[in-house]
Amino acid sequence: MKILILGSDGRAHAFCWKISQSELCTQLFIAPGNAGTAQYGENIDIAITDFDSIKKTCIAKSIDMVVVGPEEPLVKGIYDFFKNDESLKDIIVTGPSAGGARLEGSKAFAKAFMLRHNIPTAYYKEFDADSYDEGLDYIKNHRLPVVLKADGLAAGKGVVICNNPVEAMGEYELIIQKSKFGEAGKKVVVEQFLDGIELSVFVLTDGNAYVLFPEAKDYKKILEGDKGPNTGGMGAVSPVPFASEIFMNKVIEKVIEPTIKGLREEKIDYKGFIFFGLIKVEDDPFVIEYNCRMGDPETEVVLLRLKNDLVKLLIATEQKKLHEEEILLDEKAAATIVAVSEGYPGNYKKGFAIEFGYLENPEAMKHIDSEGGVMVFHAGTRQDGGYVVTNGGRVIAVSAIADTLAEAVELSKEILNQIHFEGMYYRKDIGYEFIK
Repeated sequence: MKILILGSDGRAHAFCWKISQSELCTQLFIAPGNAGTAQYGENIDIAITDFDSIKKTCIAKSIDMVVVGPEEPLVKGIYDFFKNDESLKDIIVTGPSAGGARLEGSKAFAKAFMLRHNIPTAYYKEFDADSYDEGLDYIKNHRLPVVLKADGLAAGKGVVICNNPVEAMGEYELIIQKSKFGEAGKKVVVEQFLDGIELSVFVLTDGNAYVLFPEAKDYKKILEGDKGPNTGGMGAVSPVPFASEIFMNKVIEKVIEPTIKGLREEKIDYKGFIFFGLIKVEDDPFVIEYNCRMGDPETEVVLLRLKNDLVKLLIATEQKKLHEEEILLDEKAAATIVAVSEGYPGNYKKGFAIEFGYLENPEAMKHIDSEGGVMVFHAGTRQDGGYVVTNGGRVIAVSAIADTLAEAVELSKEILNQIHFEGMYYRKDIGYEFIK
């Protein structure tokens, strides 16, 4: 099969690495890709939402499958675009319809969906410019802390937790009246704060059956000790030690199965990944958010532990045969640590040369990979002549798999110590609460 992957981040590189191992994959294309994805296939310089150019590429390259990494093309209806076009309709697209992608594209829609199907989540109300004053009064009298969420897509940064009413009313004004998150903040969900510990759970569903992928925990805050502003993700670990069999059975019973049943009952066309952003409150799971795709950087640890042929799973999804599949997992622990540009998640500069040290020696990389299971996934990088240079806020995600989480984290840090670019920063405490 000829496969096109949409994306340019660490998740896209991880998909390339995993999909390239499939005996069914004969050729890989990546749009737009990065310096790392180019090792596995041909990068094509088109935007992930330029559907017309994607169509031309699929026809010119005789593409059989499109794997969609980020959420934006899904929310904007790339699945529907393919299925409604006579020349594209037979191409497998891994992702939901625009109707299904509303689970991520609109937090208000997702919250209402959860209420309709009795899926545990925080209590909430939604407000926009027309109900602005009502929202102010509601926030003023809300129990603290209070959570404010931009309704639409905000690159994982549209959530603010406020600890006093003045801060909350100020953020509310910034979001709705000052367009802090642009179009995404035209509507705001004001939500009860849940006190617990978070984790990410992933399923692949064909609309009827589903398979459960390894769970993960990501680290959103820029600073060690989970402090500072939110980012797209500074690292992740898998498995999650507190996700016991008893707890995961609750997740399946109270969250996963009601969600898939709800999609089916509402006749929402959904074939693809569902990412459940959960919080464990005492011993029970609550849904913080849905995503309509795999997470980043969680993909960089989940795929390290997945033993299945991913392409076969995606074909089974298209054919509605997931009930015939069984997920095979590596019982080892995986960790990824993300190296970012100075200034991220705020303003940062691009174009700094990345030095990979002895990792640039192919023989050294073979040794590292065989000894510990290490992958250096590129995120914000590009090729500039003979150099790989920074091209984003999150630049490199170093993933490792080992017998214990502590060993995986140390191996990731060992490799990161061989990498350098101007202003490089990474958290040294990923997985800290699980490592003694």
